[in-house]
This record gives sequence, C-alpha cells and structure tokens, in this order.
Amino acid sequence: MTDEKKKRPTKDDPIATAIIGMLSDDALLTFKEMAMTIFETRRRPKDRADGWRKYMQAVKQQTLYLARLNRVEIMRKGKIADPNDFKGIVRVRLAQPKSDTVSED
Repeated sequence: MTDEKKKRPTKDDPIATAIIGMLSDDALLTFKEMAMTIFETRRRPKDRADGWRKYMQAVKQQTLYLARLNRVEIMRKGKIADPNDFKGIVRVRLAQPKSDTVSED
C-alpha cells in the first residue's frame, strides 16, 4: 500500500453520513427514528408504510461503527452504553467533548 493511500481519509457510508446529519443540534434519537427518517428521504410512491424497517439493520450497524470511532454515543438510561455490550431501548447522540474540569455548583 502506498503512502498516498494511507493518508487518504475513508469516506463514510451514506447511512453513516445521514446519521451524523440527523444528530446535529443536540438530537437524541432511537434507531427506529433514524431508520424512519432515512426511509422518508428515499421513499417512492409505491413503497409500503413500513418500508423503514429495511433500513433498521444498516442504521444499527453504522451507529455501532460510529460509536466505536467515538463519533456518536449510545445512551441507555441517561448513561453512555458500551457499543460492544448493550441491550434494550437506547438513544444515540453526537459524541460530547470530554471535560477535564469538574464544575462546582
């Protein structure tokens, strides 16, 4: 592999790009909400109402990929969940900057 190929950043999957776009403005979304939004932007007149379901697996996979890269955070019960070990209903948000200082009230 040449040095030129090593330096070139990889391009995000279109689903990953859509997820990042949806999570701007401090959004906190479920996998279902993201899949439904992606479906609505790509919907054709003949598509069924539950066509969003075909995007669920891709949304989950790309969200996990982004979480492992620390670009998004998976939230469960108000706490950040491990992307390799979580279950139940979760929400996703953009990764928050880590603060080194502790605020005192």
